[in-house]
Amino acid sequence: MYRPTSFSQLPEVVKNLLIINGLLFLGTISLENLGINLTQHLALHQFQSVNFKPHQLVTHFFMHANFTHLLFNMFALWMFGKVLENFWGAKRFLIYYMFTGLGAAALHLGVSQYEILNLKSQINTADLNYLLENGKSILENNQNYSNEFMGKLNLLVNTPTVGASGAVFGILLAFGMLFPNTLLYIYFAIPIKAKYFVMIYGVLELYAGLNNNPADNVAHFAHLGGMIFGFILIKYWKNNNINIY
Repeated sequence: MYRPTSFSQLPEVVKNLLIINGLLFLGTISLENLGINLTQHLALHQFQSVNFKPHQLVTHFFMHANFTHLLFNMFALWMFGKVLENFWGAKRFLIYYMFTGLGAAALHLGVSQYEILNLKSQINTADLNYLLENGKSILENNQNYSNEFMGKLNLLVNTPTVGASGAVFGILLAFGMLFPNTLLYIYFAIPIKAKYFVMIYGVLELYAGLNNNPADNVAHFAHLGGMIFGFILIKYWKNNNINIY
């Protein structure tokens, strides 16, 4: 029989990740009321953005867009992360979490840069320079360029990315690989083995990423990056019989 784990009984890394994410979410709201935009400093911006800083490669996966975003990611971290940390130990779990989070950022940025380069080739130099200098302020006024290519490029360059989803998808992938026959319940009613759930979710993310719906603001390739880099790290550990304590 499954018994929910009280907060005090959670393994240390998962517990502290939950605390850090929660505190940063509260801090973002509180500081925003004081005129300080924490998202501008800690969310992941594209390399072309004037707001890009190297530390954002890490800090962005401790930030969240809204309470629902935070809730779903932290629920998944609590549900699957505690199992993995108890199975692996704290050090290996933390390495895995950070590695998949960075891997998610790498794939997301890579795909975004490919799209940005393609769009830049459709825009003349003068318009491009104006967009890079003024595009952010245009979006802040809830406006965008009417030109299709400039509008898409402005959104790509000046819309930051936040969320632990990349690392969370890495955690989901690991759970499916290590506990493949464990039953999960979709909507608490429909049973499905973890390995099939992970595979289906991965295919759906790939489809959504390739579909590239302009109305979809989810970083699907970040999710896939977390899964891909998680798969690579698990295979590396297994093939090299690496133990981390």
